[in-house]
Amino acid sequence: MTNAFAARFRFALLVPLTFLTVSLTAAAARAQECLLYSPIPVPKSNEVSDTLTDKDIPTGEGGFARDYTVTLNGGDQVAIDLISDNFDTIVTLLAADGSTIAENDDGPDGSTNSLLFARITETGKYIIRVRAFGETGGGAFNLKVTRLRPV
Repeated sequence: MTNAFAARFRFALLVPLTFLTVSLTAAAARAQECLLYSPIPVPKSNEVSDTLTDKDIPTGEGGFARDYTVTLNGGDQVAIDLISDNFDTIVTLLAADGSTIAENDDGPDGSTNSLLFARITETGKYIIRVRAFGETGGGAFNLKVTRLRPV
């Protein structure tokens, strides 16, 4: 009788634990769906006025980043200008696979704004990452992408 009781007791525990495991897995999957990565397309004007907040992508260094997508052509030479009066800017140009093409912290004018120049070798979608240096916070910023004409 004790073996029969133990078998029924294990079965009685197994069913609720199975349902609990399935429920937790489904909840985790739903939570993951909410965290979909979707960079913002740069508009046709190639200019963005936006705000970096603590709701953006955590950098792991205490700050946050906001990503934009832009399609560039092989042979393009681009200047990416990032200006903010609210935080020390860093701009990064990333390939579609996430590899860094170029990055700039401070512009040539001695300010904490960023100015990045890059020559594009392959046509495709690129990511422009706007972020603050370290934990300097966020705030309003202006981003401008200019295709430079070859001389």
